[in-house]
Amino acid sequence: MQTGITQAPFGHLPGGAAVTQFTLTNANGMVAKIIDFGGVITELHAPDRDGRLADVVLGFDTLEPYCTDSPYFGALIGRYGNRIARGRFTLDGVQVQLPVNNGNNHLHGGAGGFDRVLWTATVDGASLRLTYRSVDGEMGYPGNLDVTVVYQLNDANELVVRFHAVTDKATPVNLTQHSYFNLAGDGDILGHYLTIDADSFVAIDSESIPTGELTPVTGTPFDFRLPRQIGERIGQPDKQLRHGSGYDHNLVLNKPEGTALARAARVSEPVSGRVLELWTQEPGVQFYSGNFLDGSLSGKGRSYAHRSGLCLEPQHFPDSPNQPQFPSVILRPGEVYATESRFRFTTEAA
Repeated sequence: MQTGITQAPFGHLPGGAAVTQFTLTNANGMVAKIIDFGGVITELHAPDRDGRLADVVLGFDTLEPYCTDSPYFGALIGRYGNRIARGRFTLDGVQVQLPVNNGNNHLHGGAGGFDRVLWTATVDGASLRLTYRSVDGEMGYPGNLDVTVVYQLNDANELVVRFHAVTDKATPVNLTQHSYFNLAGDGDILGHYLTIDADSFVAIDSESIPTGELTPVTGTPFDFRLPRQIGERIGQPDKQLRHGSGYDHNLVLNKPEGTALARAARVSEPVSGRVLELWTQEPGVQFYSGNFLDGSLSGKGRSYAHRSGLCLEPQHFPDSPNQPQFPSVILRPGEVYATESRFRFTTEAA
């Protein structure tokens, strides 16, 4: 078995630029495949309790759907993960208008966000380093933003994601990774058990924009402080579930902002025994239960039916530029944006 990083062609963009797929393999045989277009994790093969590998992320076999049809499968998200109301905010007394691409609102950096750009890739030992300069005014954002993302698959079966960014003008930055996971390898995710270390969540309105209220999870379907099956309460007549068409909410982690890595969430799938733990420095995690998957997309021999994947996106809170009570997302010249998350795979006995 060859460990380390290999590379192979993965097609061409409409303008002719070549896209490369990088295969990261650790000493245990776990494999992650990542392309330099969008920084997308196209495959992630993790062992079950008997050592059998399966691809546990949703994605496509070829490049073209990532350019046209992808609901952010496996992608890097920026400059701003999640929504900004009306695509508008005021920064240092100046109103900034971003393009809207999700109803009335700006989502995931806009239609030309970091998921739709070709990053510059370099292999540094066991790490894949992706860099991109988002120029002043791109998708409406102020400042030249220089971004580096490092992916590493270590021998503890952790996929490590490190973000680094600097700017020459004040600008909001909220970068994240948007993989859809299914620890069974197929079917839906309603039988997965989820734990999230969060006492409250960010309440949203009917357009998935925060109301500004941090709602206690006690007595709600959002209480995942102890393991609960995702499908157990997803159909309850709860206003917040209606607003998100299921779970599509940012949970407020029980950790001080700026602390070292802490475990935010744990997902387990009882049939395979696979377990995923998310460790992060971020103050929140967006839990999305694949509500808008409808079977119209397929790839890697699967049809992506309703709720066939779940997302755990470590990030700051939605619409933070318009919510002064939320942790700040403004990066200023001379400051460094640096954050790390780890997706750790283990197994548990039957």
